[in-house]
Amino acid sequence: MTSFGVISAAGLGLFVLLALYIFYVNSQRQRGISTKYSVTLVGTLGLIGVALLLVGSGLIFVQPQERGMVLSVLSPTGYRPEALSPGAHFVTPGLETVVRVPIGQQAYTMAKAASEGQVKGDDSVSARTSDGQEVFIDATVQYQVDETKVPELFIKWQDRYADNFVRPQSRSIIYNAVSQYKVEEVYSIRRAEIQKRVEDELRTVFERNGLRLTAFLLRNVTFSPEYAKSIEEKQIAQQNAERAKFLVQSEEQEAARIRVQAQGAGDAVVTRAKADGEAQIIRAKAEAESLRQVSDALKSNPDLLTFRYIEKLAPTIQTILLPSNQSLILDAKTLVSSKPIVPAAPVVPTPAPPSLAPTTVITK
Repeated sequence: MTSFGVISAAGLGLFVLLALYIFYVNSQRQRGISTKYSVTLVGTLGLIGVALLLVGSGLIFVQPQERGMVLSVLSPTGYRPEALSPGAHFVTPGLETVVRVPIGQQAYTMAKAASEGQVKGDDSVSARTSDGQEVFIDATVQYQVDETKVPELFIKWQDRYADNFVRPQSRSIIYNAVSQYKVEEVYSIRRAEIQKRVEDELRTVFERNGLRLTAFLLRNVTFSPEYAKSIEEKQIAQQNAERAKFLVQSEEQEAARIRVQAQGAGDAVVTRAKADGEAQIIRAKAEAESLRQVSDALKSNPDLLTFRYIEKLAPTIQTILLPSNQSLILDAKTLVSSKPIVPAAPVVPTPAPPSLAPTTVITK
């Protein structure tokens, strides 16, 4: 019980005491006991009780989250032009009445799910897009009463502004906004633009009617079963196309890798062949130079060839057989005139077998 209720209760208590006092005096008189009323006591109790009742019923305390709309028969307009602010106020008992108007944050939800919105059942906003597709919008409107326009709002809507103003205005503006866009734009690339457009229009309308919009939430967009199925099929086709594109790119990358690998192998073969050719040229040049030097050496020393031949003979060879019709590979004059490296043995003729041609034998 508030302090103002206590005051009213105290006033009623005084009237009860006054009634008990009157009952007591009357009962004493009925018993033959001479008892007089105390006019002072009765008047005092009556006046104090009336005062307490008037004060208790006239004092009003307004909470911080509300404002008080005063309906008054004392005003020519029927109400006070200013709403009561938070705190204690006094109104004329019996002549003025206070209607409390909440100014805190409020929300009105329109959704497909039966348990979410103010209206039970499917309360989503049905709208047609510019290309004729039906969509269903789930939305929440967050707002509060403008504390400076409480009398204006109360005169227009009393306490019916949520159902009679917020709901129909929101649904109408959402419907008109969605009709300006194609269905793909509603649920994808321009959804934020639609939300901003609805929010701006709602804010303007609310301000003209004593409300202040704090937020508009476009929560969900759904479609008819037929269109939802077509969207699903389209998405599946797009996913398959992306998968095929990825496979093609993978194959192209693999082919490029093989081409690079083949080109590298070819370049390696070319490089190797070029190197082999250059090596052969170098070897040929070296051999030619070597032969030139040998030729120059033979020109200046003709006996060098004979010496190199003898040097190459194996030390174990004792006898060489030559056909009888072939001349000696060594110049006899050179052998006689030159100092022998190894003492020469006499040449012993060996008779040839009847079936073989005559053979010359040279013995070291």
